[in-house]
Amino acid sequence: MDRIQQSIEQSIAVKQAILADEGLMQRVAEAAALIERSLRNGGKIHFCGNGGSAADAQHLAAELSGRFYFDRPPLNAEALHCNTSYLTAVGNDYGYEYIFARLLRGTGHRGDVLVGISTSGNSRNILEAYKAAQEMGIDIVSLTGATGGKMKDCGGLLLNVPSTDTPRIQESHIMLGHIICELVETAMFK
Repeated sequence: MDRIQQSIEQSIAVKQAILADEGLMQRVAEAAALIERSLRNGGKIHFCGNGGSAADAQHLAAELSGRFYFDRPPLNAEALHCNTSYLTAVGNDYGYEYIFARLLRGTGHRGDVLVGISTSGNSRNILEAYKAAQEMGIDIVSLTGATGGKMKDCGGLLLNVPSTDTPRIQESHIMLGHIICELVETAMFK
């Protein structure tokens, strides 16, 4: 029971640190506004991540493209890793580091938003996608851990959770993602 309580307390502590970070809270609001603006202008929201962050990317894309709190028209959002035939072909033929960048070049347009999710902030395939995004005029939102890793130097909005513990970071990423989805949905449809 001690370990269960300790894990919950650690999760709460990270969320309290987020709540106390006014700069981070402001950047979350800016991320929601950026995504809303893109969607209102006919843009698409692209999500990418690996492992648990891929699951979070797919989860958040579904909240926008499906629904969140209430029935409303779908929003143009998709995770870049959902086509396994594409992933294995491009990973095999070009290299795993190019799986997101190549698809973004095929489906992205100026004014879209790319949301990269990485607890370390060092995922090479996300960094390659950021290069493509910058070349294409696609805005970037990064969800990372405390340091931001290499993603902090890629421009865009950095939502760096104040933790170095992967599970606590991932728990906070989904919380921040849910907040962004709620803000976007409410601004666009209520």
